[in-house]
Amino acid sequence: MDWELLARANTHRLRISILEALDGGRTLSPKVLSVELQAPLGTVNYHVTQLAKSGLVELVRERQVRGATEHFYRAIGCDKRTTGLEPATSSLGSSRSTS
Repeated sequence: MDWELLARANTHRLRISILEALDGGRTLSPKVLSVELQAPLGTVNYHVTQLAKSGLVELVRERQVRGATEHFYRAIGCDKRTTGLEPATSSLGSSRSTS
């Protein structure tokens, strides 16, 4: 995994949300992501394109819709299966005893 690309991609909170939405092998279009994330389609499309250029998401398929092309993407190497890492969890505010 290219940690520099991952760090650059994570500089914008919408990109993090996009990667989280695509986690687990989900394949979604920017249109569907914009609805799920409640963000403007143009903004989501821009950030998905940047994630694709960084190699963190890949174009899986295309579909013709009324003269336009809808693109579908999935995350690459951002889940436990490929990185071997568990998601980070915080123990702040936990009621568990550490003794």
